[in-house]
Order: sequence, then structure tokens, then C-alpha cells
Amino acid sequence: MRETRTVRCETLYARPQCLIDVPTHYCAGCGHGTVHRVLAEIIDELGIRERTIGIAPVGCAVLAYDYIDIDWSEAAHGRPPAVATGLKRVRPDRIVFTYQGDGDLASIGMAETIHAANRGENITVIFINNAVYGMTQGQMAPTTLVGQKTKTTPRGRDPEQDGYPIRVCELLSGFDRVRFLARATVTSAARVRRMKKLLKKAFRYQIERVGFSLVEVLSPCPTYWRMTPVECCEFIEETMVKSFPLGVIKDVSAGEDGDR
Repeated sequence: MRETRTVRCETLYARPQCLIDVPTHYCAGCGHGTVHRVLAEIIDELGIRERTIGIAPVGCAVLAYDYIDIDWSEAAHGRPPAVATGLKRVRPDRIVFTYQGDGDLASIGMAETIHAANRGENITVIFINNAVYGMTQGQMAPTTLVGQKTKTTPRGRDPEQDGYPIRVCELLSGFDRVRFLARATVTSAARVRRMKKLLKKAFRYQIERVGFSLVEVLSPCPTYWRMTPVECCEFIEETMVKSFPLGVIKDVSAGEDGDR
């Protein structure tokens, strides 16, 4: 007589509860989807879904509210930190974050970013840096690398004419009331785990009322970099991180690797 065995199945990986099961509008190989997934995991794990408000910008991430099932407010181009400031001051019990690209945050929205950081607003800023204007078909962004070709720099960014790429984390690090600044990427599973750890800490700081936090994520843009997704990841690891070094730039907990 054949022996029968009962096999117990355990779910090791599943869609986060607050991640909406819908088709994506992002291009194949774009990093936004990965960040959305991690963001949804963090919201679930921290148990803050019912009191979290996201601020959607203008840019590739304008439809972020289609993917994560929380309260959202849309802001005019570059104004998410100002909107987040108002919401957080009116409802300090809410967890408020902005989700912005490099054009939204570091170009038209640079003033809002700087002043919210300088005031030390207790909000979390998620900054997606893909070094190009993705929504408007690939023009030069404030973070475009020297020599990088875009629609408006067909011969490559020339620092004599266009200046150098702006390092937002380093720019904000000198402000006394900025509490946490870090830079990560999504080029591998290990990099994604590290990004999640940093982003989760930024949210914890807000929950604990520590103050202003910003996490920058170097993200691939296969469509306007004119590369395959694999080539994009190689470009980030081999070239982009030289201009935008990964790691913790500032942390009030003074932990060497950003842990607390």
C-alpha cells in the first residue's frame, strides 16, 4: 500500500494588500513599478495604510494613485512638497509622502523642495532620478549626466553650456533640519532590498516625528536612454553611480550604514 503524505504549502511572496491589481502603464524595464511594489510592502508592514496620504506629481508617476490603494492628492507640477506641508500641518496624525521625478522635484519644484527641507517639515519625499524627462519625450533634466545624449542635448550634456547634474541629496545635506537623506537603486534584488530598508527608515522617522526625510532612487528609463532594460541597469552601476554615489548621505541617528 502506497504511503500518502500531506504537503503543507506556505505563501512566501504575494502581492501587497494595498497594491492594486491592474495593468501597468509604465514602459517595459521602467523602475517605477519596482518602487511602487516596495512602497506598498512598506505601507502594509508598518500598518499605516488607513492614515497614509500620497502626493502625486506631474510626470511619469502622475498615475501613481492607480496602483496603490491609499488616499492621494494630486499637485501642480513641482508643488508636491508644498501640498504635503499643508496636509501634514492640518493633519499631523497622517503619514504624508511625495513621489516625484527629477524634473518635478529638481527643476520646476526645486524651490518647494528646498524650503520644505529647510523648514524641516515632517514628511517623506521619494525622489525618482532617471536623469531625463520621461513624460515629455526625453529632454535634458537637472540630473542628466555630463555627456549624456537627450532630445535637447543631442551631442551630450555640455557642462560649459548646461551646467553639471544636480545632486539633490548633497544639496540638502547642509540644512540643519533635514534628518535623513539616502540614495539607492533598483538594479538587482540586493539593491532593491537595500532601497526598501532605507525607504522604510524614512517612513519610520516620520512616524516618530523625527523630521524631513528624502530617499533618492536611481531608476532606469529604457525608452529615452535608448537601451535595453539590462543595458540600463549596467549603465546605472557602471556610470550613473559615479555622479550619484549610493548610500546614506545624512542620518541624525549617526549610524554608519544608516541602520537604527
